[in-house]
Amino acid sequence: MAARHSLVSGRAAPGSMRAGHQLLLLQGGAEFFPALVEAMDAARMVVHLETYIFEFAGSALSVAEALERAGRRGVVVRLLVDGVGTPHVPEEWQQRFADAGVTLRIYAPLGRLGLLLPSRWRRLHRKLCVVDGLVGFCGGINIIDDQDDVALGRLSAPRLDFSLRVVGPLVEDMVETMEQLWWRMLAAQRARQREFKAAWDALRASRPVGDFSRLLNAFDAPAAPADGETSPVPLGVDGARATLLLRDNVSHRHDIERAYLKALGEARQDVVIANAYFIPGRKLRRALIMAASRGVRVRLLLQGKYEHFLQSRSARPVYQHLVDAGIEIHEYAPSALHAKVAVVDQRWSTVGSTNLDPLSMLLAREANVMTTDRRFSSRLHSYLNDLVLHASQVLDAQALGRRPWGQRLLDRVAFGVMRTMLFLTGHRY
Repeated sequence: MAARHSLVSGRAAPGSMRAGHQLLLLQGGAEFFPALVEAMDAARMVVHLETYIFEFAGSALSVAEALERAGRRGVVVRLLVDGVGTPHVPEEWQQRFADAGVTLRIYAPLGRLGLLLPSRWRRLHRKLCVVDGLVGFCGGINIIDDQDDVALGRLSAPRLDFSLRVVGPLVEDMVETMEQLWWRMLAAQRARQREFKAAWDALRASRPVGDFSRLLNAFDAPAAPADGETSPVPLGVDGARATLLLRDNVSHRHDIERAYLKALGEARQDVVIANAYFIPGRKLRRALIMAASRGVRVRLLLQGKYEHFLQSRSARPVYQHLVDAGIEIHEYAPSALHAKVAVVDQRWSTVGSTNLDPLSMLLAREANVMTTDRRFSSRLHSYLNDLVLHASQVLDAQALGRRPWGQRLLDRVAFGVMRTMLFLTGHRY
């Protein structure tokens, strides 16, 4: 049987850095959604969006409306949402998308047994978007209002989260991985794939025109901060070396974990990780502890809000192990933390959808952008450092160990349940 025709020439080897990227860090939906809408409104051929959560309310509606507008202009619009993160799309929006020609698909709907089947724990957790194969987005931000939270309800302040807008060679890698999943889900529609291949080749042969040329050729110049002030987020950089890292259940099972392990193994000065759901496995724990033992300052900025029993409780035994090794743990205080970013020695950094927990590292489809650009890494480090100093509460090692025995028992129970559940999927953690 003939091999499936790839829409691009093929991905570079995992972790292979290529030069020539524009990287622009976006914080929260307040910055991410307008950037998405701007790119979608400039689209001429294809908009392809994958997300875990799509909430049709609040500021997230601007993205839904941009997809609808693109579809009505004749742009091929594809939206793929996860069956757990987005179990229901309002009938109004199903009809509006259908009328506009937007194709909506749900990844792995749960069915009658829901999450009782371990096979259903493998979710689409990555957040990717590519517009016309030219501009891509990768990060941790779902399509949900910054102050709406599925677990915590209405937040008093916007959650902390990040995404990257990317222009450069790795956008083609985004296209390929999204296309592979889309056509795997629609394997019977080979004819439509061939038709799209012809349209894709025509698009790549053309030059960007109109509004898109501004998106591709230059960043909007941000307002200069006043004396004594710092920019609220790191600025964009041009010409960066970067790569796309994936985690799936086929050929990229450990790519993201290996990238973290390599960076931590080479760390010499400073590691800062901001991660929402942090229960690292043995290898990552060992790498963090070994870095600290070499004299590297390791700081973790983690979720300070109690969300779910398993996620919150099962992390505490791991925390105790890490703080005993001299690793600093800081809990984000102003609101919920949903970020998945890291910086090592201000020379290596990553932004993406990957939590350092078993669901992300062993089961879910994830995507991260990794860069060795020192300008970007230094600016991201500066911003995270400011959050650690001024927007977090340090977790005291002695206080952690002195908590009532009942609390510590619940932690151990949660940790045991988590490991049992992973055993049912054939994994050790």
